[in-house]
Amino acid sequence: MLEPNQTKTLKFLKKLVIAITLVISILSTRRTRADRYYSSASSYLFTPSTTAIGEWSRARATYYAAIDPRDEIGGACGYGDLKQNGYGMATVGLSSSLFNRGQICGACFELRCVDDLKYCIPGTSIILTATNYCAPNYGLFTPPTPASGNVDVDDDDGTVDSGSGSDADNVGGLCNPPNKHFVLPIEAFEKIAIWKASNMPVQYRRIKCRREGGIRYTINGSGFFYSVLITNVAGVGDVTAVKIKGSKTGWLPMGRNWGQNWHINADLKNQPLSFEVTASNGVTITSYNVAPKDWQIGQTFNGKQFDS
Repeated sequence: MLEPNQTKTLKFLKKLVIAITLVISILSTRRTRADRYYSSASSYLFTPSTTAIGEWSRARATYYAAIDPRDEIGGACGYGDLKQNGYGMATVGLSSSLFNRGQICGACFELRCVDDLKYCIPGTSIILTATNYCAPNYGLFTPPTPASGNVDVDDDDGTVDSGSGSDADNVGGLCNPPNKHFVLPIEAFEKIAIWKASNMPVQYRRIKCRREGGIRYTINGSGFFYSVLITNVAGVGDVTAVKIKGSKTGWLPMGRNWGQNWHINADLKNQPLSFEVTASNGVTITSYNVAPKDWQIGQTFNGKQFDS
């Protein structure tokens, strides 16, 4: 027979085990739900420090709802269907201070939640690709952002309080210069913080991108005007210069149209096409005869890839 005190202790331990099991189940469900939106080519959790190409810096992060059309299509980088082009939901929109007029498109960032024991998920980080732009809105109130990165975020009542940034209407203000701000799909946000946190202090750093397969070139245009969308870039991820060459031409520099769409006016019909791509770290990779002589508008071709 157990003594009364032993019986109470046993009941307490049983309740404790049930509580711990419930918490583990909830966290597992949350992570499983978020994992459904990621492709193996576009997302991965913590990566070794050897892939880092920048120091940890401070910023803030918010999320947008799953029903937002930015989930799958469009974005200021011009990638179109993010799932089809291999980025999945592991993507992010950047404020002006980070976006650099689109040159940053394709770069990879590691984010981790900091300074909030209530909402941060300890020991987690998420890798995201820059695919969109969070435009400033000077007509909206911009909450103060102290050097510590701590700003009170505790309501969602449709009003703007001093130091609060949780209201959806403030997202444009949060992206005003000089704020460094990341806007994530909610599925990505939930990898590092509980969704109720809304506007969270984070740390971020540039990190090398891992990609499956080669750099992809999607050819669009008509007549003598051609636009090439460049996707799936490994290494530093962003592209600063592109050249194109037909079998009847020399190397022709292309101009950045917008995001990672590059254009040129030239007669390139009925010629195999080669590409020379230079990344922001100065490394250049050349892919010869990527597109065959009989290439067509709308087709995508694979070239060589940067080291990651």
